Amino acid sequence: MAKFTDYSTIKIEIDNRIARIFLNRPEVHNAFNNHLINDLYDVFNKLKNENEIRIIILTGLGKSFCAGADLNWMKSVINYSYEQNLEESLKLANLMYLVFTHPKPVIARINGSAIGGGVGLMSVCDILIADENAIFGLSEVKLGLVPAAISPFVMCRIGEPRARELFITGERITAKKAEKLNLINYAVPTNKLDETVNEKVNLILQNGPEAIRVVKEMIFNVGHKIDISEVHNYTAKLIANLRLSPEGQEGMNAFLEKRKPNWVNNKI
Repeated sequence: MAKFTDYSTIKIEIDNRIARIFLNRPEVHNAFNNHLINDLYDVFNKLKNENEIRIIILTGLGKSFCAGADLNWMKSVINYSYEQNLEESLKLANLMYLVFTHPKPVIARINGSAIGGGVGLMSVCDILIADENAIFGLSEVKLGLVPAAISPFVMCRIGEPRARELFITGERITAKKAEKLNLINYAVPTNKLDETVNEKVNLILQNGPEAIRVVKEMIFNVGHKIDISEVHNYTAKLIANLRLSPEGQEGMNAFLEKRKPNWVNNKI
């Protein structure tokens, strides 16, 4: 297994096929700086190739999930050249794309409020479960900026009409409203947060690991990459290959024989 130590801004715990990543800057509400972006990119990139890890859970330590850009970081960025600003912006954009296209399912355990880039970070996850007391906002316009690097992923979650309103107004919204807008999947009481996350984890663990990887790839290709005129060929070949794969054969035989497939283990 790859080395998952020496991170200054995150913690990672690996247990029972699950990697839990904690944003670990609670004193600044887990706000982004270049170190946090680099640490997250490194850990998600390494987890791509860890076959024994089935699920990634992303959460924050302290009262907030992620408060967007760190104020001290912004003080330094304000004096950057164009080239320096472009480099920093690309790092954040590359992190968002890495998580969005990650082969493993990523659950966002949103333990508290998310603002700006924090909304982007949760938006690139697959399943978003939030504390009902959390507040969300895309307030970049209040600073004379725009949510540029995160905009494709927020728009993918909630659609252009709703994104237009949130981007333009900078309005802060409750978890219940975020749920209605599909910005998150579930808003739950604080004492139900871990229970709800574990329910989704246990459902995913019953499924074929390779099928999960392929279905995430399929979602990205069908939704963002492949021209509509080619989709039917792509999807037909995909299912034909999976039916002949070892995992597909095992899954179909297990169903017909009324037994559990060999990848199903104990629940967490």
